[in-house]
Amino acid sequence: MASENGGESTLTVLLAGGVNLAIAVLKAIAGVITGSSAMMSEAAHSVADTITEVLLLTALRRSGRPADRVHPFGYGKERYFWALLAAVSIFASGAMFAFYQGVTTVFGEPVEQESPLVAYGVLAIAFALESVSWLQALRQVRRESAEEHRSVAEHLRLIDDPAPKTVLFEDSAALLGILLAFAGIGLHHVTGSAIWDGLASIAIGALLAVVAYTLGRTNRGLLIGRQADPVLVRGVRDHLAAAPEVEALVDLQTMLLGTDQVLVCARLDFVDTINAGELERVCVRLAAELSTRFHDVTEVFLEPVPRTDAALRSAVLERYGDWKPSA
Repeated sequence: MASENGGESTLTVLLAGGVNLAIAVLKAIAGVITGSSAMMSEAAHSVADTITEVLLLTALRRSGRPADRVHPFGYGKERYFWALLAAVSIFASGAMFAFYQGVTTVFGEPVEQESPLVAYGVLAIAFALESVSWLQALRQVRRESAEEHRSVAEHLRLIDDPAPKTVLFEDSAALLGILLAFAGIGLHHVTGSAIWDGLASIAIGALLAVVAYTLGRTNRGLLIGRQADPVLVRGVRDHLAAAPEVEALVDLQTMLLGTDQVLVCARLDFVDTINAGELERVCVRLAAELSTRFHDVTEVFLEPVPRTDAALRSAVLERYGDWKPSA
């Protein structure tokens, strides 16, 4: 599963990167010819997207390294770090440049528009190419959401692989940005006022800022240490609570270590009739069962504790409120 998703994520990122690089060149040429600030903002937008793909490819490569002495849980979270830098790149090199172009156009000296047909043609080509990349990202997200039996919106909220989400969001922003640029250039063409061009550039900047913030917030949560998919958490909870040797599941904590990598830590009150040797064998068996049943579970730590311990109970209640791991 992980290798298949990693391969498709790489394909999605490579396709998006190639498309964005070609579009960036076309838009920059058209921007110079036409003098359109919206077109130059779109060129900066595509450059930012290209940088994003490079960062995502770095994330996919570095996060796959095996665990070692320095990083015993592996390098899975590197994917979130580089994806966070990609979100910063979208804002720094895309949104800020677009804002600058828009403000200088609206409040600066009027600019003559030249060869608007060139801009229309480039935007049409860009829209067609971006659609190819967008469809690939959407196809991957829809397939993954169907495999997880949840809606696309819910899958995007819970996804632990930032690559397809980043590409889908940036390609969606790219398509909207092209439409905004087309509207701004068209209104400039019709009215003769460059203000429309500048306003379109500002709108593109605002769009990129929203996308950058959304992706940055997602990756921040993953870097901090988000819990696993609630469906997986419930499955782990039910499996442990149903074991005949377990009297009560006292506490359960999970954390995403990377894409398709979940850490499970559980405190269990075992029945008093088993001895120390049996307890060890039960813990080994339960850990193996969790890893077999839930393929994303890569690390399992089980701790025997008495459920009557007041300090432990207080800590669990403070974290979860009235939630109880088991009845």
